Amino acid sequence: MIDRRNFLGAATLLSVPKILFAQANTDRRFVFIIQRGAADGLNTLVPYADPQYAKLRGALAIDPAVGLKLDGMFALHPSLKQMNDMFQRKEATFFHAVASPYRDRSHFDGQNVLETGGILPYVLKDGWMNRLMSVLPRHGKEAVAFSPAIPLALQGSVEVTTFAPSNLPQAKEDLLLRVQQLYASDKQLKPLWESALEARGMAGGKMEAGVGKQDASSVGRVAAGFLSRADGPRVAMIETSGWDTHSGQDKRLERQLRGLDGLVSGLRDGMGSAWSQTVVLIATEFGRTVAANGTGGTDHGTAAAAMLLGGAVRGGSVIADWPGLSPANLLEGRDLKPTLALDSLIASICCETFGLELDRVGSVLFPGIRNQTVKSQFLRA
Repeated sequence: MIDRRNFLGAATLLSVPKILFAQANTDRRFVFIIQRGAADGLNTLVPYADPQYAKLRGALAIDPAVGLKLDGMFALHPSLKQMNDMFQRKEATFFHAVASPYRDRSHFDGQNVLETGGILPYVLKDGWMNRLMSVLPRHGKEAVAFSPAIPLALQGSVEVTTFAPSNLPQAKEDLLLRVQQLYASDKQLKPLWESALEARGMAGGKMEAGVGKQDASSVGRVAAGFLSRADGPRVAMIETSGWDTHSGQDKRLERQLRGLDGLVSGLRDGMGSAWSQTVVLIATEFGRTVAANGTGGTDHGTAAAAMLLGGAVRGGSVIADWPGLSPANLLEGRDLKPTLALDSLIASICCETFGLELDRVGSVLFPGIRNQTVKSQFLRA
């Protein structure tokens, strides 16, 4: 398949989040944000009231005096000011001690399990988001990727093509018209060019020179330009990277979370009235060790935090069957023990978002799903 980036210029998103879109016959919008690199859930959703937290984290522990307290047990990292505001307005729900079925510590394998929805890495060849698209009403363009490549979560039988911004100067309209005339008689290039122009139009005029260098908030607003349209996509995936904080975690995690906070707030601000129909789920492949290491960081762990945000979310609570951080309660003596299955959580949220039957669709999204008991009403009626 020819990549439309050849027409629109080379994408240089680098550390800027990458966004992928898909259509569905509904007013609800579903956005999945993946945190590649194993985000530290313990310093994102801080269990400040657990007496072992400060002891094991040492200098890395978030001071309860600066944390954004959600309840008597948990607080948000102080960089997540916009997410805290969403929580206070009951547009956010946070989950802790969450994990996929993966129990080893390879980023590649963990991300493969998370994106394919399998129990083991490399067993499934397509992604759970593509399988989600296969059970939704299909019409027109099924998916478009705002990214140099299609992540595994959206790979599969439902066609996904790519859209990516360029660092080249914005093309003049007369040049676009000439290219259109050039491809007018080419059976292969004409539909690709027309589709590229359609995606360009859906960007809402935000494909300016240097878009690849924009901050996370700007990328969120670009995503909103697609999702807020009446004829736009209804499913999106946003990739964020840089969450592997083996050393110097304090400043690095602060920067990462500030960017994530800006990304979500940019999406919210750009959605306008469509925010009331928006569901955003944030998750990572696995968490990090409870104790800090000797280089001011944390190593690969198991359970982590997940976040659900949006105007359609029935929020204002932290959901956690908290296992505790005492040595006897840690997994293998080092990790936060998982008490909530991430596959079940994702399946439940997707089914509620699109009005699907969990008992039937859950196993399509996640073959071998461990349980389907996460049936709380996460969204507003």
